[in-house]
Amino acid sequence: MGHPRKSRKTYDTPPHPWNADRIKEENKLINKYGLKNKKEIWKAETMVRRYRRDARYLLGLSTEQTEHERDQLLGHLVRLGIMAENSSLENVLDLTVEDVLRRRLQTMVHQKGLSRTAKEARVFVVHGHIAMDGKKIDSPSYMVKRGQEELIGFYPSSPVAKQIENKDEAKAAKGKTE
Repeated sequence: MGHPRKSRKTYDTPPHPWNADRIKEENKLINKYGLKNKKEIWKAETMVRRYRRDARYLLGLSTEQTEHERDQLLGHLVRLGIMAENSSLENVLDLTVEDVLRRRLQTMVHQKGLSRTAKEARVFVVHGHIAMDGKKIDSPSYMVKRGQEELIGFYPSSPVAKQIENKDEAKAAKGKTE
C-alpha cells in the first residue's frame, strides 16, 4: 500500500529492458530534448498511454456522462497545449511522446531562444534563471499551458540575463561599426 506521504511512481518501465530499437529511439529523444534520463521519457509515455486509454474507453460508450467526460478530456488536453482547439476524441489516439515533451518548460526555453542548447535550457531552469510571469520555476518538467509561452523569460535578478543582454548589445554595436 505504501506510506501516505510518499507518492507512488508516476511512470511504467518498459516491459523488456534490452530492446535495441526502443533504446535507440529513447537516446534520440534524450539528445533532441536534452533530458536527464530515460525516466523522463517513460513519464511522458505513461501520460500518453493514459490519455489514449481514456479516449478509447470514451469512444466505446455513448451516454450523457461520457459526453461530459469527453469534453473534460479534450478541454484538459487543449489547455495543456497538447492538442489543437478543434480536435476530436479520435485525434487523442494519434498523440505521441514528442507532443508531451514539446510542452515542457525546458523545451520551451530552448525554442524561445533563451538558451543555445536544450541541455543549457535545463541548467538555466534548475539554477533558477528562468521565470514565468516573474515567478521563478526550477522544474524543467513543468508543463507549460497554452497561452503561457509568452510569459517565459529570465528571472529579473538573474546574472545570466544580464550576460546575454551584454552579448546582444556587443553584437549590435559590432554590426553598426561594420
